[in-house]
Amino acid sequence: MVAIVDYGVGNLFSLKSSFAAIGYDAVVTGDEKILSSADRIILPGVGAFGDAAEKLRNTGLDAVVKKQAASGKPIMGICLGMQLLLEKSYEYGEHEGLGLIKGEIRPISDVIPKDLKIPHIGWNALKLKGEKSPIFKYINDGDFVYFVHSFYGANCEECVIATAEYGAQLTAAVAKDNVFGCQFHPEKSGRAGLSILRAFCEAEV
Repeated sequence: MVAIVDYGVGNLFSLKSSFAAIGYDAVVTGDEKILSSADRIILPGVGAFGDAAEKLRNTGLDAVVKKQAASGKPIMGICLGMQLLLEKSYEYGEHEGLGLIKGEIRPISDVIPKDLKIPHIGWNALKLKGEKSPIFKYINDGDFVYFVHSFYGANCEECVIATAEYGAQLTAAVAKDNVFGCQFHPEKSGRAGLSILRAFCEAEV
């Protein structure tokens, strides 16, 4: 069973539907017992980093996610959920993340040409980095996925498993051991996105 963390932020039910489409049971929950018994955990998220991090702390689910990550359970953060995996964010102030992935969240306006629109919205090709990650088992370099973001993972090079070009090579996905993160939305990325979710469900870490 896949548990999708419900802490008041995220595109929860489209994610649940995506897992159903590939034949996996998924439950949307904020219950520590269910999260602990799940085989894998998805940390979703949309909106502002500071608000999401505060909601995670207020529900106590930040500690639950870190505990489950430490146990070796596969965890995937999606969009803002990926950003929360990193150490801190500089989105409208400075905010502490979960620290499961080394690095920080910075504005894409710092690194892309001034004439490009922010947020970055649309389909972009993935450039896979290093040894192919288990979550990319069923996709290829150059496959397109769907992004919506104004901030990106910076100073996390040792954990980057894919980038995407939007005026600069921006972090598209990260991984460390059993913890994975996708800046893009697999649940909105058609065949490639569903293939990534399927590979996550199968990954042995």
